[in-house]
Amino acid sequence: MNGKADPRAEGEVTTRTRLERGRGALGPALELVHTGRAPTRAVLTAELGVTRATAGAVAAELEALGLIRIDAKPSAAAGSQGRPSHRLAVAEEGPVALAAQVHADGFRAALVGLGGGIVATAPGCETVDADPAQVLGAVVDAGARLLRETGRRCVGAGLAVPSAVAKPEGTALNPLHLAWPAGAPVSEIFAQCVREAGIEGPAFAGNDVNLAAIAEHRHGAGRGARDLLCVATGHRGVGGALVLDGRLHTGSSGLALEVGHLTVNSEGRPCYCGSRGCLDVETDPLAFLTAAGREPGPEGLLVQARGLLRDAYGDPSVRSAAEALIDRLGLGLAGLVNILNPDRIILGGLHRALLEADPDRLRAVVADRSLWGQSGGVPILACTLDHNSLVGAAELAWQPVLDDPLGALG
Repeated sequence: MNGKADPRAEGEVTTRTRLERGRGALGPALELVHTGRAPTRAVLTAELGVTRATAGAVAAELEALGLIRIDAKPSAAAGSQGRPSHRLAVAEEGPVALAAQVHADGFRAALVGLGGGIVATAPGCETVDADPAQVLGAVVDAGARLLRETGRRCVGAGLAVPSAVAKPEGTALNPLHLAWPAGAPVSEIFAQCVREAGIEGPAFAGNDVNLAAIAEHRHGAGRGARDLLCVATGHRGVGGALVLDGRLHTGSSGLALEVGHLTVNSEGRPCYCGSRGCLDVETDPLAFLTAAGREPGPEGLLVQARGLLRDAYGDPSVRSAAEALIDRLGLGLAGLVNILNPDRIILGGLHRALLEADPDRLRAVVADRSLWGQSGGVPILACTLDHNSLVGAAELAWQPVLDDPLGALG
């Protein structure tokens, strides 16, 4: 023995020390890469408030877990000064989450990676059985086939349903546009189907618009908003969600923001809730088709309504129907603005198409009928993710990994 220290051993000890110091930063670091807010190691260092060495150790650990990739050759952005920084990105061949969505016109399964990217989808089914167990079993089987075909590791599964999902029971309280019984234990059934399919990881269920809002806040039109209001109509009915400081506001038992039952037309259509003229029945695809004098076709209500709005807006009956829905939607949004004072509103489904058809009309109605709208206006934007409820369902499964990457995958 010559008494000299082994530099490799010293390096290993130093790396472990840095990692121990930054272990609590693994989750925040992963979330920064996941949401696109840390494209380089330099940005990651600044966002975490740690040393460059600690940020490097944290990034290396996330790469070792197969979650992110670090550019081997750092490069400087055009026009930038200073030392080039290693670029960070989600691992293209990394783990995925199984995402499932059920709606009035069918169901779909997908695999979603970090960053909200959809890796693979299974062909959707166009009919929904009255037995939740049969439907959820079928959509999980479709997801399991995708996992076998891709050979990807699965971190868990998430389900989006068109109903309020009570916490902590996980029951679908009002699946009004499905033939399912009220109070169906969707979380329990879904988790059992996931286990029986041999899929690893936890399983979760949530309301489809709540999950769309989370997806848009992390990866879409809601990025950067502090108080984000999302309102959307999918295949039937209207849903809403509120994201406050990056977290979904669910209320005391998961039932907050049932905006579909705001009255916007006192002489309007009877609603399933027992009232009359609710957003749910005054601004959804069926309401639009009915107002335009069209019969529902075989392609699905949302697809048909969007196509009619896109291809026949010059038809006086279609334009008149669209304007009536825009005015009622604007009235509902104005009431929500008065109560919630959001800094951004995003619209999905047919509401997105209505906004795009006549953005000035909708914004004018909201500004005219809301106190805060008159004092400056609230930005009203279209959702930008094509399958935001599916992406949001995957976010449920990714959350334990974002909270504790080592605990979930180490």
